[in-house]
Amino acid sequence: MQRALNIARDRFADWYQAVVAGADMAESSPVRGAMVIKPWGYGVWEQIQAELDRRIKATGHENCYFPLFIPLSFIAKEADHVDGFAKEMAVVTHHRLKMIDGRLQPDPEAKLEEPLVVRPTSETIIGDAFSRWIRSHRDLPLLINQWANVVRWEMRPRLFLRTTEFLWQEGHTAHASEAEAVAETAMALEMYRSFAEDVLAMPVIAGEKPENERFPGAVATWSIEAMMQDGKALQAGTSHFLGTHFAEAQNIKFQDDAGTLTLCNTTSWGVSTRLIGGVIMTHGDDDGLRLPPAIAPRQIVVVPMLRDKPEDEHVMAYCEELVKSLSKLSAFGQPLRVLLDNKKIKSAEKRWNWVRRGAPLILEVGPRDAAGANVSMMRRDDLRDGDKVKSVIKPRQDFLENAVQLLTEIQAGLYAEAKARLDANIKTGITDWAGVENYFAGGDDDFKGWLRISWSKPTGDALEKIGAQLKALKLTIRNAPLDQPETFAKCLFTGAAGVEEILIGRAY
Repeated sequence: MQRALNIARDRFADWYQAVVAGADMAESSPVRGAMVIKPWGYGVWEQIQAELDRRIKATGHENCYFPLFIPLSFIAKEADHVDGFAKEMAVVTHHRLKMIDGRLQPDPEAKLEEPLVVRPTSETIIGDAFSRWIRSHRDLPLLINQWANVVRWEMRPRLFLRTTEFLWQEGHTAHASEAEAVAETAMALEMYRSFAEDVLAMPVIAGEKPENERFPGAVATWSIEAMMQDGKALQAGTSHFLGTHFAEAQNIKFQDDAGTLTLCNTTSWGVSTRLIGGVIMTHGDDDGLRLPPAIAPRQIVVVPMLRDKPEDEHVMAYCEELVKSLSKLSAFGQPLRVLLDNKKIKSAEKRWNWVRRGAPLILEVGPRDAAGANVSMMRRDDLRDGDKVKSVIKPRQDFLENAVQLLTEIQAGLYAEAKARLDANIKTGITDWAGVENYFAGGDDDFKGWLRISWSKPTGDALEKIGAQLKALKLTIRNAPLDQPETFAKCLFTGAAGVEEILIGRAY
């Protein structure tokens, strides 16, 4: 349908950065590891946020907001949690600056009695609130969500994928029983799976993380994993069953029917602006970004071909009427997002600006189009025939009648293309470590998909040994897919009886 991504795999990182820059989505900030999200990139995030927020609220959750600063003592209450995030935490130690010896620096007399951690995640401070809000079984389940920024000190930043500060959504819930909490994590995981596939057109595999890849302090973690065009995995969302660990640390209890105080079972789950990086690496091509229409800030862009001649006035009037008619239509449950690009720059430059940004449909209108009641249409998902750019002339009325269907086809086509790539690049049938080494032989930049293998689900030291073995090849266990066979081969690592299949691969 469209030409494949033809760049050399060892240049994938450069291609990614070029797409982000060319689409004018984001740039690095003066603060190392942080980013400035520009209007087009933030526009994508707004569409993601709006649709996901509708889905979250539809499941009975309410939005709220908690402080950016968390007392260090709150985080220290949960040992696994503090160990998991200790290397990533930014800490505030002073509340005032002072000019000392000609330099502006923290005032020694303004040192905080207790350091404050800049929010890396909110389980601890939300748990403190839950301990006040929950008294009886009648207060349960407690279902909240927060849209916020978080800070995790990142040593190897990459725009959208890994940044020191990023935007996200984090759901937090408390339940009377373990069964209810586990059901909540399953609900969130399925919500993320359907959102990724139906809205982002990004196929994913949902499954449970191994013990060594769990969220710090969780009893169990589930994830959705997407395959990028270089074969690497991207963890696109996670859902955590926290059991009573955080409830015990934060004293989150409820009085049951019998009057007994009982610890709540809690959960947390979230996705972030990393999803934008996933969309870029899933759908981009040699010409730049390709956006699924469901999240494109502008689904149709009308580009008038002006020549500083008297007929320009007629062309503009024709374009304005076209935009007005299109804006009355709806797709994906929302009015069409249509833009008339009337910037005073060359028409060809405007066209390629929208190609690089990934606008799904680009319409060019010149004097002949206006006179003949036509439009010249380019589909971003099907842009080229070899080296030739496709531009199809359509009658205006015909385009208006089929615009929504075209956007629906583009959305479905992007998903089908990515799904075929995912399915074709998960290899099975490897049963020993030599086979793993042989499959992943070569450099880190060589295209390799994922392996689906059987294992015995070891824990403790045995799992640590396997983790080190995988790390030597820059591999990790992504998850154990929810869809499991009825029988299993022997464990590839230990030779013991297999109990489940897992996915291993290189990842972001």
